[in-house]
Amino acid sequence: MWSGPRNISTALMRAFENRTDTVVTDEPLYGHYLLTTGADHPGRAEVIRAQETDWRKVTATLTGPVPQGKPIWYQKHMAHHLLPEIGRAWLDGLTNCFLIRDPRAVLGSYVRTRAQPTLEDLGLPQQVELFEQLCARTGRVPPVIDAADVLADPERTLGLLCQAIDIPFSLRMLSWPSGRRPSDGIWARHWYASVWRSTGFRPYRPPAPLPARIRPLAEACQPLYRRLHAHRLGR
Repeated sequence: MWSGPRNISTALMRAFENRTDTVVTDEPLYGHYLLTTGADHPGRAEVIRAQETDWRKVTATLTGPVPQGKPIWYQKHMAHHLLPEIGRAWLDGLTNCFLIRDPRAVLGSYVRTRAQPTLEDLGLPQQVELFEQLCARTGRVPPVIDAADVLADPERTLGLLCQAIDIPFSLRMLSWPSGRRPSDGIWARHWYASVWRSTGFRPYRPPAPLPARIRPLAEACQPLYRRLHAHRLGR
């Protein structure tokens, strides 16, 4: 699942992890991203110490045997972690999907932790680039879901996603126990407080007005968002 930050990506990971047939992995390329870019994210040094930072080793693991012998391996990826030097051939061994969210909602959440995000920080250019590469490589449109649709009707939207990737839908995806998980990345204490409190998807709320300094970035994101939004399941 290729997402951007603050896209309900961790809640969606919880939904899949609550299935009995699924194991999850949380942002496995984050350490490589931080080491290579020097990005000053909360907990940067901890993440680099905790994760494998050689992308070749990471991707070899991600295309190897599924942990715990489960039928389904849900991999939560941030699209901006897929840096240009990372090869793309390994993606052919995965079923690639996209989670998008209105940039106004993303930024309303993101700026609470990082005051001056850039377009690249939000992952939309990378999502669009990867989406178009996959369309060209496979001749098919990968599944796209929008966070607003998930929050407005989780059962319908997740049902459509499961149908698109040929797995059975499970009602267990709609709720989960609150609290931390061993599967959460070491960065979770900086980002996952609301997910730790959650027991399911929160109701959809329209994006709140943004501070004036952030509005130009939100507008710059819109063409990229609309490119993917046009392909979302259930449109």
